[in-house]
Amino acid sequence: MSTALLLILGIGHAAWAGDWNLKDKDGVHYTLANLHGKWVLVNFWAPWCPPCIQEIPDLDALQQRHRDLQVIGVAVMYGSRKEVTDLVSKQSISYPIVFGNEDTAGDFGGLDGMPTSFLYTPSGKLVGHHQGILTQTEIEQAMAQKTDALNLFAR
Repeated sequence: MSTALLLILGIGHAAWAGDWNLKDKDGVHYTLANLHGKWVLVNFWAPWCPPCIQEIPDLDALQQRHRDLQVIGVAVMYGSRKEVTDLVSKQSISYPIVFGNEDTAGDFGGLDGMPTSFLYTPSGKLVGHHQGILTQTEIEQAMAQKTDALNLFAR
């Protein structure tokens, strides 16, 4: 990915990613406070990013399997909204998709690359972020508080 694009999105991650407000493509708002009691995985992706597309089936399976988890996909650096909605339809994504931008990425402390995921505990505490592909198993192990899986999420 181009360094210029990463600079636009804001390099680095904040140690604290406060109560954000995300509006999905259907107009539904999601905030960390409103998701209290659930694990939350916010996944930044782009439609031109092969690793991003590769992890979608695992994220979708995870969302369908766990009622105590909310996956939210944040599309960034896309050419058009239609490009995103076509991919969502083609992949049959069941979790909410947000049309993100530089401000959205900045609310999470910026992105170093994609895909990048942020995991929050049911109490709203940021476990950390992970750059790169995550599997359903790795996320489930992190939710089970297994040390090896938790180490995937940097602070």
